[in-house]
Amino acid sequence: MERVKKKRKVKKRWTPLKIMLLIALVLIVGVGGFIGYTYYQVDQTVKKIQSPVKNTGDKVVEDQKPVSVLLLGVDQRPGERGRSDSIMVMTLNPTRNESRLISIPRDTKVDIVGHGTNDKINHAYSFGGPEMAIKTVEKFLDIPINYYAEINMEGFTSLVDAVGGVTVNNDIDFKVGATHFPVGKVNLDGESALKFTRMRYEDPRGDFGRQMRQREVIAQVANKLSSDVSVSKFNAIMDVVGKNAQTNVSFKPMRTLAFDYMDAFRNQKNLKLEGTGGKEGDGIYYWHPTEDSLKETQTALRYSLDME
Repeated sequence: MERVKKKRKVKKRWTPLKIMLLIALVLIVGVGGFIGYTYYQVDQTVKKIQSPVKNTGDKVVEDQKPVSVLLLGVDQRPGERGRSDSIMVMTLNPTRNESRLISIPRDTKVDIVGHGTNDKINHAYSFGGPEMAIKTVEKFLDIPINYYAEINMEGFTSLVDAVGGVTVNNDIDFKVGATHFPVGKVNLDGESALKFTRMRYEDPRGDFGRQMRQREVIAQVANKLSSDVSVSKFNAIMDVVGKNAQTNVSFKPMRTLAFDYMDAFRNQKNLKLEGTGGKEGDGIYYWHPTEDSLKETQTALRYSLDME
């Protein structure tokens, strides 16, 4: 029997900040008959997650200029500040309606600005919180960071559960403890999603494979948010965000980003740093980007921000 060819849909890639902006967009356009209710809920949640870290983005967004955001997935255990397990930078250019996204391997060896050491980039957060992480990433990529947003990776499990779990397309067979993740469609609850996104040692792609799985789970969470929203589910999501996220993007610029920068979101190009890693004299594993790849990445981000 002849198969009918269907036009393939382009899968959109999402980030933790996009999820928060999607929630803001839901608030603005309304869901069913509770637009006023959602507006109040999101406004209160954004106030709850506000960070004291100063930003340089409000005037930039008001003037409709290119903006950059540092996205951090923080692995935080009780009594610890934690480390940034996932580090991404997104630039958005509303004039050219394009965005760029780069994931920085957490083992990348860099100068930790304000600490006076040359160490793994994910240590910047543990040494000096988001302020030190921002300054360190700014020096490494040679661009300004206007905003940042972080989500606790433990709270990530609650977010997956809040949307009723997700189904991902897994491209590599592996196990984490007693949990098996076969190739193909895999149903994940919050706990298994965290295991799925954290594994990297059994993946020949290392940290890059882990980043791909994180994006896959986040994309499916975002799909659930955009296609299946009820009052009870919305409340659960707001509760998770309120308890596990922090950002220095306030409500007004968040609304502007959700509306006026949305076309830039949709036209996203993923950049990739090339490099090598290995154990050094101290017996610790570090990763180093090639000089050419780092320069190309810096140039692409600077161009996206109209700096080139």
